[in-house]
Amino acid sequence: MARVVGLGHVGIYVRDLERMTSFYRDFLGMTITKQAPGRAVFLSSDPQLVDHEIALMTGRGEDLDKAPQLIQQISLRVPSLDDLRTFKKRILENGYTIDQIVTHLSAIGCYFFDPEGNRTEVFWLTGKPSWIMIGVPIDIDRPDAEIMAEIDRVWQQTRHVAVGMVPDQAAQAAMQRAYAEAGRQPVAV
Repeated sequence: MARVVGLGHVGIYVRDLERMTSFYRDFLGMTITKQAPGRAVFLSSDPQLVDHEIALMTGRGEDLDKAPQLIQQISLRVPSLDDLRTFKKRILENGYTIDQIVTHLSAIGCYFFDPEGNRTEVFWLTGKPSWIMIGVPIDIDRPDAEIMAEIDRVWQQTRHVAVGMVPDQAAQAAMQRAYAEAGRQPVAV
């Protein structure tokens, strides 16, 4: 039976992205691994071991009288692409709502909502280290080789982006082409 094998990362909605980035980077000593300026920052305690453990996302409400939305997502790793497919099937069979299935190049994630509406991701690591923030819709019901060829095509055009760097124009163009080919606008990761 497919099961999760570890916590991948926690996404947190923040009010002040710069302040929170400084806290995790400067106070806790984490490394920025990916960033979308003004929108999101991913951090890792060991970028050679794990892509990111904390995902900071703008979008936390300012209304202090209202219960704030804090958790952007809880991400859990599965060991194989087949396990990810099994989870997709189980999610649907159990009546949960799939938000999106996307490739981040370094991983493929299936995002859904748990019984209390918390956004949850089960993901599989592709083995392609990628330091860009990307979430291109992908059909995981195709053959493995076809899926990996699609991922590799974009990865080859973006792999030059170093840890923590903002994607250059060439990488941004490759990302936009990938979104256009998927017939979608960029999705929140």
